[in-house]
Amino acid sequence: MLYYLFDYLEKTYHIPGAGLFQFLTFRAGLAIGFSLLIAAIFGKKIINYLRKKQVGETIRDLGLEGQIEKGGTPTMGGIIIIMATIIPTLLFAKLENIYVILLLVTTIWMGVIGFIDDYIKIFKKNKEGLSGKFKVIGQVGLGLIVGATMYFHEDITIKRHKEVSKNLIETTVNRQIAEFYPEEKTLLTTIPFVKKNEFNYESLISWIGEDTRDYVWLIFIPIVIFIITAVSNGANLTDGIDGLAAGTSAIIGVTLALFAWVSGNVIFSDYLNIMYIPNTGELTIFIMSFVGALIGFLWYNAYPAQVFMGDTGSLTIGGIIAVIAIAIRKEWLIPILCGIFLMENLSVVMQVGWFKYTKKKFGVGRRIFKMSPLHHHYQKSGFHESKIVTRFWIVGLFLAIITIATLKIR
Repeated sequence: MLYYLFDYLEKTYHIPGAGLFQFLTFRAGLAIGFSLLIAAIFGKKIINYLRKKQVGETIRDLGLEGQIEKGGTPTMGGIIIIMATIIPTLLFAKLENIYVILLLVTTIWMGVIGFIDDYIKIFKKNKEGLSGKFKVIGQVGLGLIVGATMYFHEDITIKRHKEVSKNLIETTVNRQIAEFYPEEKTLLTTIPFVKKNEFNYESLISWIGEDTRDYVWLIFIPIVIFIITAVSNGANLTDGIDGLAAGTSAIIGVTLALFAWVSGNVIFSDYLNIMYIPNTGELTIFIMSFVGALIGFLWYNAYPAQVFMGDTGSLTIGGIIAVIAIAIRKEWLIPILCGIFLMENLSVVMQVGWFKYTKKKFGVGRRIFKMSPLHHHYQKSGFHESKIVTRFWIVGLFLAIITIATLKIR
């Protein structure tokens, strides 16, 4: 909203400094700073309100060190993350941008699902919360919205890289975009570590016949649904010890902000020889608001946690990360960038699958890990949770560096 106000003031009254709001980096800096302040200042008030309303976490005794002491800690703190993400976005982003709209819908959609889940657990005293099938229905619904928007919306396009002289000044390049970057409505995406690092989803069906290209959405949308479901559940499983999900997601968020910025910038996308995706630069505002919200929340969620994000937060941050990756055509980088989420997911799948298999074969179920998700395995092994979180963050940073390196390593 402030973007439109200062744009009007600059164009109408030529007020000095108003033109700063035209710069993406300036607005991104304001967004992260403002979201940090919202999370830090209002976060405490929200925590006190949750404590007053006795919105506390019910802890099941799993035999983990320090676990029982966490009983009664306020949960549903994901409200802080959602609030501190949405408000700066509304203030500093161009709200007509389809990518920004898509991310705002994602935040509210997943936030509502998570809120209902937490509400049932706390106020209905049902430890299972929202039934798994209803969570999946919600995730599938979001996947349908995102997939259909990515496929059908006319503003979601790419402009393929072609040879452009690096000596051209920015204004010259902008005048030649139509010639050097022909706009396409396509399902082209990025594959890491290969020379021609582009993949078109149409190739999954075009081998049947050229006419089948019109039906590629029947494959694309289920893929989008799978990605959103997998990443949101991965973030949900990662939220098991103080600061783990928030810190890991902040690292992922910064990496995605970099990708969104270079993909939406005609000069940098040309230099890096990557897809130029018009309008995605504006996503940087949303992502930096998201990162600021996570860091601000981490102030209260770091060990020993004063608040837990609950499913209100964990499902939301997973959905946001998935949709951003899909929007900037980097969803194939998710197994690397979100490697922590992937390991947590796989540890549960492996543990449950092996237990059921051995119980059927030998009559007694056996385990691969001492406990799943993976962070609980290390807790059972005697590691303090703050050390586990710090080391997971380090792994997350390493994975982020590898992800960024894919811009040039092919």
